[in-house]
Amino acid sequence: MASSLLCSETQSRVSSVLNRDVKQYGKKFMFDCNEETCWNSDQGECQWVSLEFPNSVRVSELKVQFQGGFSAKTCRLEGCLKDKDFTVLSHFYPEDNNSLQSFPIQEAPVVDKVKIMFENSADFFGRIIVYSLDVLGGKAS
Repeated sequence: MASSLLCSETQSRVSSVLNRDVKQYGKKFMFDCNEETCWNSDQGECQWVSLEFPNSVRVSELKVQFQGGFSAKTCRLEGCLKDKDFTVLSHFYPEDNNSLQSFPIQEAPVVDKVKIMFENSADFFGRIIVYSLDVLGGKAS
């Protein structure tokens, strides 16, 4: 059974934060289980979130909740082992709404890091707003 791969030791990075205001719109708000807070990217062509896990993992599902009007039309999940180059694991196509969306990842290899590329934002300026992000799977054996 798949469970959340996120823990206190998971390191996260984002492409940008709106007006560099991390106190209001920082990356931590994607993981705080509070429906009132969010990560809000600044404008730009391709926004992203990267996660580095404390142990090697196998990703089986991605869950993301955007703000309608600020979602990505196409997304790409990339992964890699430590000190290796990212490779594409999956493409997925979110709907432009406020609901929590789930994307199964088929036959993903073992990775230490993942990067979620948010391409083709629904917003004219390329901003992305994410209220919730979770990565499910299991530890690699």
